Amino acid sequence: MAREIRRIGVIGAGTMGTGIAQAFAASSFSVVLRDIAQPALDHGVATVKNSLGRLVAREKMTQDDSDAALARIAATTAIEELRDCDVVVEAVLEKFEVKKAVIADLERVCGPETIFASNTSSISLTRIAATSQHPGRVIGMHFFNPVPMMQLVEVIRALQTSDEVCAAVVALVGTIGKQARVSRDSYGFVVNRVLVPMINEAINCVYENVAKPEDVDSMMKLGAAHPMGPLSLGDLIGLDIVLNVMETLYEGFNDPKFRPSPLLRQMCDAGYLGRKSGRGFFEYPAKS
Repeated sequence: MAREIRRIGVIGAGTMGTGIAQAFAASSFSVVLRDIAQPALDHGVATVKNSLGRLVAREKMTQDDSDAALARIAATTAIEELRDCDVVVEAVLEKFEVKKAVIADLERVCGPETIFASNTSSISLTRIAATSQHPGRVIGMHFFNPVPMMQLVEVIRALQTSDEVCAAVVALVGTIGKQARVSRDSYGFVVNRVLVPMINEAINCVYENVAKPEDVDSMMKLGAAHPMGPLSLGDLIGLDIVLNVMETLYEGFNDPKFRPSPLLRQMCDAGYLGRKSGRGFFEYPAKS
């Protein structure tokens, strides 16, 4: 019997969490957005409101639908508010210990039927699932930024994930107008395992003075038909996130082909993280 999913919990009111909350709310799901900090929640709700407003301005959504979607999001700092959720998606810091703590908190308040989904971009789902009292309900739902626009959701099966939970999540992805593609648990899964090492190698081309950043990007756009150059994409993702994924791949596979570029580490040490810091391989002036 198929699960009926009506209420979605989202943990983490950052860029990914707010995008995930918006995607579900715009598809008529009730959403509980939880963060430990009220300022983060306030900023997250404002972000969703602004994003919906842009869709209205582009005539992709009516004002009434925008208002209704925003009204479906309940923001809270209380973990207890997630108790009635059918699915909870965590989009917290990409650190195993942080995700382990989230699972422990959820185990206290949610029933055994609640699906726990992680938006992790590279951490082993099998390892995350092992921290749950009911590991069969743990699965990966890896969304891509910007969530409202991007069509793919990587659904990652932990070794323990049940067939029922996987089928329910694949169906859920379809109800929000996105496409699910399922992979087995492996470091970086599919997209980041292919994409992030390419970005890392583009950084090495700059590090080794093979070409300037703008020329590396231009060559990949002109010669490989990429809509965005790899260095610009790294800046968009966040160079700290790129480094985090590379470190996970390097440590997980123990293969030198995944060694992070020394320049990538230096950029992160300097605080040059890309768009979010105003400077990465390119500069991003603050909007007035």
